[in-house]
Amino acid sequence: MQQALIDSLRGSFQGRLLHAEDDVKPFLSDFRKRWTGTTLAVVQPDSTEDVAAVVRWCVKNNVTIYPQGGNTGLVGGNIPDSAHTPNIVLSLQRMNRILEVNPYNNTLTAQAGAVLQHVQEAAAREQRLFPLSLGAEGSCTLGGNLATNAGGIQVLRYGNARDLCLGLEVVTADGEIWNGLRGLRKDNTGYDLKHLFVGSEGTLGIITAATVKLYPQPAAQMTAFAALPDAQSAVRLLALAQQQLSASLTAFELICGASVQLVLKHAPQMRNPVATDAPYYVLLESSDAEGEAHAAERFEHLMSTAFEDGIILDAAIASSLSQSATFWQIRHHLPEAQAADGENIKHDISLPISSIPEFIERGAAAVQSKLPGGRIFVFGHLGDGNLHYNVSAPAGSDAAAYQAMRDNEKTISRAVYDVVTQMNGSISAEHGVGQLRVSSIAHYKSPLEIAMMKRIKQALDPDNRLNPGRVIAPPHSL
Repeated sequence: MQQALIDSLRGSFQGRLLHAEDDVKPFLSDFRKRWTGTTLAVVQPDSTEDVAAVVRWCVKNNVTIYPQGGNTGLVGGNIPDSAHTPNIVLSLQRMNRILEVNPYNNTLTAQAGAVLQHVQEAAAREQRLFPLSLGAEGSCTLGGNLATNAGGIQVLRYGNARDLCLGLEVVTADGEIWNGLRGLRKDNTGYDLKHLFVGSEGTLGIITAATVKLYPQPAAQMTAFAALPDAQSAVRLLALAQQQLSASLTAFELICGASVQLVLKHAPQMRNPVATDAPYYVLLESSDAEGEAHAAERFEHLMSTAFEDGIILDAAIASSLSQSATFWQIRHHLPEAQAADGENIKHDISLPISSIPEFIERGAAAVQSKLPGGRIFVFGHLGDGNLHYNVSAPAGSDAAAYQAMRDNEKTISRAVYDVVTQMNGSISAEHGVGQLRVSSIAHYKSPLEIAMMKRIKQALDPDNRLNPGRVIAPPHSL
């Protein structure tokens, strides 16, 4: 029966079909190796028409579909599970072409499997900037970025992936193709359908191409790494930077001292950009359209004012692009350092910026009540209120202690999320829901919100064929 299905599937589309165990294995585990699934086959179409044909085949044969981009997600959103069989993994990696770069309209159109870094480079060749930037940009794909509404380090200035999207091409759950690849800034002709699919994590339709916004490349870029006495000072520095730099402030990252020390421990070739050990650091960057001299003057005045006001203890301003890159290496290496240090419980949360210092204190108390001695690593995009609030076992813990922490993960996360919710925050800022947070979403969203989400799912995917068990807690009410 299984072989007959595979043979039938093979004849339904152009492209690659993988079903041997070694061939499908890379598509069945997530980036963090927390989830492993099973599948009938991995399908890699060559075109949107192929995707539509595959979906129609799945409808006819009652097969569920798990769309997958670069497989760099952190919440298990695109890994199939045994509860929904037979299923296929629909990988968009072969649909990776840049279709058009229009420097006059400041738009770029690409297939969903285009790697984010390649999209950035295609824009740069036309002296344009595609500002979406995140640690996995060398392997994550544009379609996945849009399906999860990715954020990254420049949301403060340019917004999330949703804000950068002007149009989509989508294959629906019944195998029809919607071409909404319009490069328009204004189109007030009814429901803006693209926003249903951006952030839906492949549960409503399969994104096959997108048209995104481009920007002029900045004439100058300034980067600083500053030591601060406390988290409240970071909020004060952000306000001062926004006042003095206005829209040229593009990134503002908070990193706790423990996180910096963890990076230096596991990457001894790196150095703290400043000589001062501090509880918190801020990595900030500005992009200026008026040239290097103007940018340097404004940036140095900002840092001087912050020092005089007692907001910062010490700071280093990068004197070159290469030195700026070394500053950013501290931030980008954090996930690797945490992985090298052992298991950790990740929380991707957002809060009103003014509430972040209070949350850090209340969150720490909540964690300690469930995991005495637990280590907390705080870092993230303070400029848009997004924190990565990660918990590790106490220092010196053995394998049994790490396992005990993992067994207690739901209790620890519930304690953190309770504080987040009490402070009008969100339990998922940019990583999405996937399968990791499905039960938490059901707990923290109001019954009305869940009901409206289910109605949308019912309307667009009545057979629950696309990415079942993700975003909306199973069982899906049909």
